[in-house]
Amino acid sequence: MKAVFLTNTNEPLVIKEVATPAASANQILIKLAYSALNHRDVWIQKGKYAGPKSGLILGSDGFGTVTEVGADVDSSWIGKEVIINPSHDWGDNPAAFGADFKILGNPEPGTFAEFISVDQKYVHAKPAHMTGIEAAGLPLAGVTTYRALFTRAALKSGEKVLVTGIGAGTALLALQYALAAGATVYVTSGSQEKIDKAIGLGAVAGFNYKAQNWPNAAKEATGGFDVIVDSASGNGFGNLIDVAKPGGRIVFFGGTDGAIGNIVPNKVFWRNISILGTTMGTLQDFDDMLAFTEKHKIKPIIDNVYPALADAQEAFDHMHLGKQFGKIVLTNQ
Repeated sequence: MKAVFLTNTNEPLVIKEVATPAASANQILIKLAYSALNHRDVWIQKGKYAGPKSGLILGSDGFGTVTEVGADVDSSWIGKEVIINPSHDWGDNPAAFGADFKILGNPEPGTFAEFISVDQKYVHAKPAHMTGIEAAGLPLAGVTTYRALFTRAALKSGEKVLVTGIGAGTALLALQYALAAGATVYVTSGSQEKIDKAIGLGAVAGFNYKAQNWPNAAKEATGGFDVIVDSASGNGFGNLIDVAKPGGRIVFFGGTDGAIGNIVPNKVFWRNISILGTTMGTLQDFDDMLAFTEKHKIKPIIDNVYPALADAQEAFDHMHLGKQFGKIVLTNQ
């Protein structure tokens, strides 16, 4: 089969012919039709992510059809259209993953390939309301944002939510999930075009984080936020504390802007603000995310679909520019 390999960090991706995996006793072999990028993939290529730095088949998100099952798997799976939970071996503590935790695509062989073999407990039927392209973009962003909003931040109907960096696949799902839960949602972006698109999806308004006074404008317009969802961190994180309500919750799952170094402690403890880290999710989080997604007929927003695995490097370059609005998808052929 063909697969997209990272041979070394900071070098272009390459296509290799490798053996098609087989389904062991408890596994399911999937012929992948589409896979989707995440910022995680780009950081791995640039050597800025924990784990192996070379010899990897990247990719955490995928959609395809079951072609073979192991001896311990019900044969009724064969022919079904499926997606894959990329959050593996979480462990017994639902509050935090254990030492064996890993994410599909690093270190395990990922979805940027024609086939993948996965333990049956991570395979789920494609949501009926989605196309295959949409389904490919759901798993990682879906479980990450669902856990962030509901398991960690305990979002309630009627609360005000701020989603930062709108345009990313995670941010757009966070917008949709929060709206479906009955929240009032605002966004930030450095692009007015992205803010306008988010308003078209149901956001009340947006704030350009490049403007120096955006926190003041946000507080004047909203009175502050109950829940803030962030994936950037960096020096801008201090602004999120400023716009949180007393008792507010800031939940974050990324560090694309680097270390957080400008927090004024009394702004946090005096106002009883909770700062919550989160990564991926448990098997239960994934099940709950799927049920919520299907109940509310939520679909990932798709930015671009590339026609072949050979276009992987072009897709990575597009993501690195940060201009996308939604998920970037590869066709697995």
